Amino acid sequence: APASALKILTVLALFPELNARLEGDEIVLLERVDVGIAVQTEDGLVVPVVRSCERLTVDEIASEAGITKPVLYRHFGDKDGLYQALTERYVDVLKTALKPATKASEPRDRLAAVIDAYLAFVEREPERYRFLLHASERPRTAGIVADFRRRHIAECAFTAEDNLRRAGIDPGFTEPWAECVSGMIRAAGISWLEVRSLPRDRLVDYLTTILWEGFSSLRRATAAKG
Repeated sequence: APASALKILTVLALFPELNARLEGDEIVLLERVDVGIAVQTEDGLVVPVVRSCERLTVDEIASEAGITKPVLYRHFGDKDGLYQALTERYVDVLKTALKPATKASEPRDRLAAVIDAYLAFVEREPERYRFLLHASERPRTAGIVADFRRRHIAECAFTAEDNLRRAGIDPGFTEPWAECVSGMIRAAGISWLEVRSLPRDRLVDYLTTILWEGFSSLRRATAAKG
């Protein structure tokens, strides 16, 4: 559809870091943006190509795609509107990735599953994760990312309350504990995005042990494995 084509062209032209391909284990950014649009005609499938989108303005992209400027602004409003739409989309993708992890029955297993799901998203979608990190610093989209983080912290606190009470710990500590969990997972994700010093399963194991049992337990576990 023309509107869908415009969205693709606009995204790639305004955010060239999304124009990449995987070569082995390396993500290679492409200098040129050529987009083919498959169109079914009476004579068969035709794929017209809009070439060198990175050199076009938003209005020129609309013209190349055969779409008028009012259609562009009806969908996005402006460049910030596009950025906001992408932020909402990628937050939804992250939510979907984390949701199955919350179904684990045992609290410690649930924590490990959430950490693993989060790091799996970082591993699988590094550019989307980078995009969300940038979005958290932009005035128009920071609130979207912050709202997701607040909801995630609230869910962690709700899950932890009974466990802390059974352990004889003041349940009023649940929210600070949830802040620690969320902050440590996010910090680990940012670091691991750039430097894969550990395999994902080992990092998940270490983070789970630290957050659930403390550093002393991590030292005991490491010594036992050694």
